[in-house]
Parts: sequence; C-alpha cells; structure tokens
Amino acid sequence: MKRLRFSGLPTSKRAPIFPATILFRQFILHLLHPIQVLEFIGLVVTGFTSCAEFGSYAFVHPVIRRLPPEHHVSVEKGLLKTFGRVMPVLMTLCVVLSLGYAIQLGAAQGLAKMVRWAAALVFIAALVFTLVFNVPINLATGRWDPENPPLDWKQTRNRWEFFQGVRSWLLLIGFVLLCLAVALRQRPV
Repeated sequence: MKRLRFSGLPTSKRAPIFPATILFRQFILHLLHPIQVLEFIGLVVTGFTSCAEFGSYAFVHPVIRRLPPEHHVSVEKGLLKTFGRVMPVLMTLCVVLSLGYAIQLGAAQGLAKMVRWAAALVFIAALVFTLVFNVPINLATGRWDPENPPLDWKQTRNRWEFFQGVRSWLLLIGFVLLCLAVALRQRPV
C-alpha cells in the first residue's frame, strides 16, 4: 500500500494512512466549522424534540384517552414527571438554536433566508402555545387526585389535547423547515 508523505517525520516512523482515515479527518475538519456544528446540534435537538412531541400526540395520547378516568389521570401525571422535566429545556433550545442559525446566516438572501426565519418563527410559536395553553393545564393536572378528578377534567384534558396537536404540528413543521434551510444553505437558491 502506498504511504502518504507528511513533512517532519521520517518515513520509517510513520504509520500508514489509509484512505478511510483521510476521509474521516476531512469529515471532522468540515464538521468542526462553527456553522456546521450549529446545524448539526440544531437538527439533532429540534429533530428529537419534534419527534418526541409528535409521537406522543399521534401515538401515545390516543391510547391514554381510552383509559378509565383514574388511569388516564395517573398516566398524565406520570408523563408530567418525564416529558415535563425535559421538554421545557428542549423546546427552549429549539428556539435558541433556530434563531441562532437564522442570525448566523443573516447575509443569505432569497428562499434560504426566508426558510431559516420561518423555522425560527414556527419554533417560537410552538413555545408560546405551550406556555400560554399547555403549561397551565399541566400544572392543574399535576395537582389532581386520580381517584377523584375535578368534574370538568375531561374537558380540560380535551383542551390540552387540542393545543398539544397545534404544538406538535408546529414543532414538526419547524424541524422540516430547518432541514430545508440546511439543504438550501448547501445549494443557494
């Protein structure tokens, strides 16, 4: 196998450099560019957050809705202890990362610029809906006794479900827009 030469080391003391190693090094150097790091982290965080929320909305909550009241409320309280601890941080990060990405690439024009800012605005809207509608209902649900929920518990949970749908769709749309923004940055339109 042919060895690649680097200055400074005698040929006999160097380990062979394989093509895969060179490609990996080039990939790491490319990835370490600040905008690529922001893109990567932004896509991971927004992708995880939007998929977790949309999965909960589309696949978990339809099952929970069919449970008897005491089980329904117990499961909702349990979800508040898991999702309720992680999602406030992740949803805020979605806003910060998407805004940071839009600002960082502010010089871009046309469709690429519009898509980046649209993604940020959609994540902001999802966070606002969450804070205004879902959080107060979550706080109330956390205080309910599963064996003796309030008389209007089902109407309250239905209202939460509606806004969970709005929030979930907004997060998913924001993620898709952010993916499109990354793709458009690679090929300016």
